[in-house]
Amino acid sequence: MTLDNIIEEIKKAEKIIILTHETPDGDAIGSSLAMKVALKKLGKEADVLIKEFPKVFDFLPHREDVKEYSDIENYDLAIALDCADFKRLVGNEHFEKAKQTIVIDHHGSNQMYGDINFVNPVSPACCQILIGMFEYFNIDIDKELGTCILTGIITDTGGFRYSGVTPETFEFTSDLLQKGVNVSDIYKRVLETKTKPNFELMKKTIDRMEFLENGKITFTYITNKDLEEVNAGIGDHEGLVEIGRDVEGVEVSIFVRQKENDENIYKVSMRSNEYVNVSDVCLMFGGGGHEKAAGAVIQGTLEQVKTKIINELKKVI
Repeated sequence: MTLDNIIEEIKKAEKIIILTHETPDGDAIGSSLAMKVALKKLGKEADVLIKEFPKVFDFLPHREDVKEYSDIENYDLAIALDCADFKRLVGNEHFEKAKQTIVIDHHGSNQMYGDINFVNPVSPACCQILIGMFEYFNIDIDKELGTCILTGIITDTGGFRYSGVTPETFEFTSDLLQKGVNVSDIYKRVLETKTKPNFELMKKTIDRMEFLENGKITFTYITNKDLEEVNAGIGDHEGLVEIGRDVEGVEVSIFVRQKENDENIYKVSMRSNEYVNVSDVCLMFGGGGHEKAAGAVIQGTLEQVKTKIINELKKVI
């Protein structure tokens, strides 16, 4: 059984590294830190590599242990969390050199790039997968571990709003509440508290928002110049793609931003409401994700990128 194989590899390993995807969100960070705490309970130390750590998640346990790089040449075990694509895995050189690799994820587009792959696309968050895993390993999910896990669940479900939420999601949350995890505090920190730069960027995206295809699509963007003007930090663009989706009659929201130091490459985020599978659309550009939340990287001018995306969406909208 896969879970038995995973615990066997963990027990054998001396040097372990935990990795996740670029531009990490709450589920990526929550699952990474949750894995570190869980391994510690098993008597194992692990390095957590996250190069871009949004300050909104600074409250999480073991934040101070996160590394931006590692000098260790070869790890016995590399664990990738919440990352469907090897190319998006930050520190993938460590993953490539490790003696054994494990992938734990919830994206349907996962490429199964590990020696052991534990992927459940029905789970609304990678952190929810970890709950069942840790229970199987007889790891006590206390307040510290539960805080990391619930941060991932709350962010990836939009505060329990998205259709991927399962009955188990609420059962787990109830159990964590009883263990002292402060659900309302986590919710406020990760979903309701905005930095001033994030608020300024939100104003720009709303001002630029276009309604296309009879109001079924919204399109908006920010540039590197915008980021400089508002003195944006890591993660200050998060949540901007959600704005368009919340408008009545909109099926797909598109948000694009320039890649750092390259004006002709854009990072694209898409969200859908009911029937469009944006993961399939993003796969056309080498990206992917979930049915209703996905992303890609596209080369070209802003107008070229916009045209490419809209032309693909017209086929399914």
